[in-house]
Order: sequence, then C-alpha cells, then structure tokens
Amino acid sequence: MNKGLLALAIGGFGIGLTEFVIMGILPEVATAFDISIPKAGHFISAYALGVVVGAPILTTIGNKWAANRVLLALMLWFTVFNTLSAFATGYNSFIVLRFLSGLPHGAFFGIGAVVAGKLSKVGKSAQGIAIMFSGLTFANLLGVPLGTYLGKHFSWNLSFLLVGFVGILVVLSIKFWMPLLKQSSETHILDDLKNFLSV
Repeated sequence: MNKGLLALAIGGFGIGLTEFVIMGILPEVATAFDISIPKAGHFISAYALGVVVGAPILTTIGNKWAANRVLLALMLWFTVFNTLSAFATGYNSFIVLRFLSGLPHGAFFGIGAVVAGKLSKVGKSAQGIAIMFSGLTFANLLGVPLGTYLGKHFSWNLSFLLVGFVGILVVLSIKFWMPLLKQSSETHILDDLKNFLSV
C-alpha cells in the first residue's frame, strides 16, 4: 500500500476513535465531573459543533498551502487538544477542549480525500479514498472497544491518552510518509459557494 494512503488511514482511525469513544465512557466522565449523563452528552454535541465550524474555515485557510503541510498542522492540532482533554478538570474545560478537538475533523477528511485521489494510481482514486476512510471502520471495530475498555476499567483519562498516542503516530506518518504536494485546491471559497448555490 502507498505509505501516504496508510498515513491518511491512520488519521481516519484517530478521528473515528475520538469521535465515538466518548459515547462508551459517558457514564464514567459524568461521574468524574459530578454531572448528569444527559449533561455529559453536551460533550458529544461540542465535538460535533467543532466539526461543523472547523470544516469550512480550516479547509478554506488550508487551500493556500501545500496539502501535506496542512494535514500535518491539522493532526498536530488534533493531537494537542485530545491529549489535553485527558487532563480536563471539569465540565467547562472539557467541553471547550472537545470543541477544539473537533475543529480539524472535517478539514482533514475533505483535504485528505483530495490527497488520497492524487496519491492513487490512475483510475484508482476511489480506491485510495476508500483506504483513507477504512481508518474509521477499524476505529469502530478495534479502537473504540479498546478505548471504552480502558475508560471503564481503569480511568476515562486513558481513553483520551490513547487518542493522543494515535495522534502522534499520525503526525509522524504524515511527516515521513506523505510526499510533498502542492496546495490542496486552486479555487476560492466564493467560487465553491457559487457552484453550491447553482445546484
């Protein structure tokens, strides 16, 4: 397999892990912060809000630079704020960190899909994109059960330390395996908006 595609797949694994592991350890997080489980559910919403806000903004900003550098920056952001989440001391700090952790999610997959197509052989771009998104599948099959086990039987903090560890692997794999690429897109956000409105 192309190592660049493998790097993208590991990134998908990490993002899938942080997105879904919180659901399995929600009771433990609620207990740790002395809040109700419904209120702890706000942590899921905060991450989702981060995805919605971050996707258009970071993708637009990222289009101006080389795609591999943008992906590296996104995963550095991902790694820092997910690791910090393990050390949150209360509801307010954790909900802010969950929001910040969600910001690179959409941009990574959006830019990553374009990169996966470019890294693939001619006529195999769909296969390359599928390889990247296979990381999400493996996250649900392996990563989330492992993270949930750690969170339930030891400490919820370990679940996010696991995410941080995966994030470090992603950063290293992008740095050493991803070839130098030109800017992600040559179009402007206004052009994209016009195309969207004309559909």
